[in-house]
Amino acid sequence: MAQRQRVRRPKRPRALTNQESLDQLRTWLLPDEHIFSTIRFHGNITWTPIGLVWLALCWAWSEARHLTDAFAEAHHVCQSMVPCTISTYQGFMGALVRWTGTMLPVLRAIIQKRMEQIGGKFWRMDGWVPIAFDGSRSTAPRTKSNEAAFCASTYGQGKTAKYRKKRSKGMRRKRNQENKGQAPEPQAWTTLLWHMGLRLPWSWRLGPSDSSERAHVMDLLQTEAFPPHTLFCGDAGFVGYPLWACVLAQHSDFLVRIGSNVSLLHEHAHCNLPPKGKERLVLCWPRRVLRADQPPLRLRLLRVRVGKTWVWILTSVLDAKKLTARAVARFYQLRWGIELEFRGLKQTLERGKLRCRNSQRLLTELDWSILALAVAELLALREQQAARSKCDRPVDPQRRSLAGTLRALRNGLRNLKEVPEASKDLPSRLRAAVTDSYRRKRPKAGRYRPANGDKKPLGDPKLRGLNKREQRELHQSCSARDLRSENTFVQYCARTTAGAC
Repeated sequence: MAQRQRVRRPKRPRALTNQESLDQLRTWLLPDEHIFSTIRFHGNITWTPIGLVWLALCWAWSEARHLTDAFAEAHHVCQSMVPCTISTYQGFMGALVRWTGTMLPVLRAIIQKRMEQIGGKFWRMDGWVPIAFDGSRSTAPRTKSNEAAFCASTYGQGKTAKYRKKRSKGMRRKRNQENKGQAPEPQAWTTLLWHMGLRLPWSWRLGPSDSSERAHVMDLLQTEAFPPHTLFCGDAGFVGYPLWACVLAQHSDFLVRIGSNVSLLHEHAHCNLPPKGKERLVLCWPRRVLRADQPPLRLRLLRVRVGKTWVWILTSVLDAKKLTARAVARFYQLRWGIELEFRGLKQTLERGKLRCRNSQRLLTELDWSILALAVAELLALREQQAARSKCDRPVDPQRRSLAGTLRALRNGLRNLKEVPEASKDLPSRLRAAVTDSYRRKRPKAGRYRPANGDKKPLGDPKLRGLNKREQRELHQSCSARDLRSENTFVQYCARTTAGAC
């Protein structure tokens, strides 16, 4: 009888240690030193750029209370993975302060490239790359260096100019000799650009507590590159001709919420605001812009329903087929995720109160905290978007849990030599870092929520028609190409406002 041939089963892949899993993720993110080839480092440095980056990321991920303890923990971990010759906390902070400004643009570009590679259907939504912008503050220790750098007034001058102005008008309480006013609390301002589809930080700018978030956004638009068909989304604070013109100058579009702080013009002499669910084509042409012979901005005004509220939305996308009213409401709802990103930075990563007592080091701490947040969420996104089998489906980024992601990374860093079970290895933990899927029976609201008297309703935008002088100047300021679009604009207004003006 013929002997039965043995069928060799394929060998199961060897179980990886946590260190090997982390090495795979690090190699995917930072493949080699060539990514820093455009940077000229000093010839006397003994550390490698990737070693410094990984040491800084582990330092930012650490949950140690003190910065020196976090460095000791990160240095111990990196000795087994990417050895770094920096052995002291002072040397580590000195290297970060010196090279963070040079290395961050390179690292942000790599993260943005990886986002596009693994983003899938969440990279573009309805044909757009949606990016939100917003700002927030983080408290700094009250030291002379921080007060001089981050307070609205310099250290030693007492109260800010705004405080002194209010006190002179009698809006503050009388001077109390036993409880004198202190210098304002130092705070660092963060203006963040955030990808709404992937729910990941895109880029950011830092500054003192009285920074202008609109100026930060304009600086980001002028100094960085963005994908084609980028749609910037902002709340009611991001208004004004300079900001909107800057977005259009970069061949992008915007979508912002507006209120009574915005004045718009219309081609007709008498025109009312559009009713609920309708839209108008309007002009943004302030008088100071008119005097400077700058062209008007043709924009689209909509009133859409977001949840239970009707809000005014202004967008530069004039074609309703490219950006429907339903898509406008959806994008504005997704914009709220940037507030949750700030909450994750302040509460989950515990950067609501920064710890460095030197102003330069404090900005470095905040920069690497945001970068560590972005890298952690990017690694979780990579595992959750990868199809392990035919039954697996990509996880919606809205379900990603930052707390679960940090818990998985910290567990892997603490137990580098451990060989976990198949369902408890680092990739599996990152895939499982999602929020609960149950449906709430009641709204998640505070039992006691005091009314915020400082928060006033936005109101309705102001809309008026062009007078004859402005109409003449409008046509004179337009080129032949603009006149053709102006005729289309007038025809659209006549068609959409028939019976309403």
